[in-house]
Amino acid sequence: MAGHSKWKQIKHKKALTDQRRASAWTKVIREITVAARAGGGDPAANPRLRTAMEAARAVNMPNDNIERAIKKGTGELAGSQLEEFAYEGYGPGGAAIYIEGTTDNPNRTVAAIRHALNRNGGNLGSANSVAWMFDRKGQIYLDATRHDEESTLEAALDAGAEDFEREGDQYLVSASPTEFHAVADRLMAQGLDAVEVELAMVPKSTVRMEGQEAEQLLRLIEALEDLDDVSRVFSNFDIDAETMAEVSS
Repeated sequence: MAGHSKWKQIKHKKALTDQRRASAWTKVIREITVAARAGGGDPAANPRLRTAMEAARAVNMPNDNIERAIKKGTGELAGSQLEEFAYEGYGPGGAAIYIEGTTDNPNRTVAAIRHALNRNGGNLGSANSVAWMFDRKGQIYLDATRHDEESTLEAALDAGAEDFEREGDQYLVSASPTEFHAVADRLMAQGLDAVEVELAMVPKSTVRMEGQEAEQLLRLIEALEDLDDVSRVFSNFDIDAETMAEVSS
């Protein structure tokens, strides 16, 4: 089971404080804005925008905020110029770390990321220093408590999924980057609503982490995820769920 997926599930179960909710809204608003700028303001014709809007509703963002973010992306409202970025680095134990997000100030962002890495036993790497260790995959999370596994697997394969596995109380459906939105739409048409849909960096192999190194790595990833400019952090770690829960509590 990929460490990224387990970590996501544990994080989702935590109650959002006001500060964390505000940070989640900031990240989602930026993704909506960038998606609308890249592909237009119609979610029916812009799968990335549709996914971002679903993420916004998952964190209880009001429709007015969503509409304003779309209009900033399409240029109907003034807004700061956002740039997408990807940084790569290493964490404790040599774990590979791939960081994605958006920023209106690249110098501020890289300084904040470097500080978080250095403070938690990591270091910033050069372009493609770790990207080659991952494959880009579309991932669709479904609620395993609501749907039978055998029928869900059959529906996923019929929809064009490349892989299917159960991770705790969720099913993880994987698809190619170009097809995963279509796969998600086909699943939803069969009554299988996605808990979350994302374009992820999936590690080709994992590194087992234990003890102090594992705790330090998770604190590093949490520090990176807490940065407003950072939208997603991927790593190739494999850490037991008990250690993850202890660090996240």
